[in-house]
Amino acid sequence: MNYSQLVTAVQDYVENIFSTTDIDTIIRQAEQRIYNSVQLPNLRRNQTGVTTPYNKYLQCPTDFLSPYSLAVVDPTSGEYLYLLNKDVNFIREAYPSPTYYAKPRHYAIFGPDYSSPTELTFILGPTPNAIYTVELHYYFYPESIVDAASNTTWLSDNFDSALLYGSIREAYIFLKGEPDMIASVDKMYSEAMSLLKQLGDAKDRQDAYRSGQVRYPVR
Repeated sequence: MNYSQLVTAVQDYVENIFSTTDIDTIIRQAEQRIYNSVQLPNLRRNQTGVTTPYNKYLQCPTDFLSPYSLAVVDPTSGEYLYLLNKDVNFIREAYPSPTYYAKPRHYAIFGPDYSSPTELTFILGPTPNAIYTVELHYYFYPESIVDAASNTTWLSDNFDSALLYGSIREAYIFLKGEPDMIASVDKMYSEAMSLLKQLGDAKDRQDAYRSGQVRYPVR
């Protein structure tokens, strides 16, 4: 399903013609709800960077939402050491001296810098003693179908039912639709999301190495 087909289907279902601004907002809200309800492979991104010697902070990517894994690559052997995700208070307690320099073993989301309140940083423990390549796998919001040059996305190509019913649901809420119609669409949306969660939170998580991820038994 492409963008034009999605817009037409939503407007035909609710029997209303929306402005471009309104229908785009409706679709974006549906996508955001879906992406925050299920862990999909296309919500993960990989990025590499480097640590700064004697600097315990590492800047997050601008589109970062939450971490999946962070690894330090040994400059000599090329071995990957996956850091353990902890709280800031753990880092402060375990490594009270910022001048204790070694290969990092733990990290935490420290928060935004006062000079860049929209950008997050990691705090590493211990403080890096050299330049290390780091590889971060993280969750982000993929490009909306509204903005996609191809007019399609992974979601619209592979699970358009969730996107369609999610958009219809948002459209009815926008129109202050009848409660029975909203309930009917909610049922269809819930069924589509149940199938999508079987894919994202079950089948795609059966061989996950780290604990703490959302995983459901595959039925």
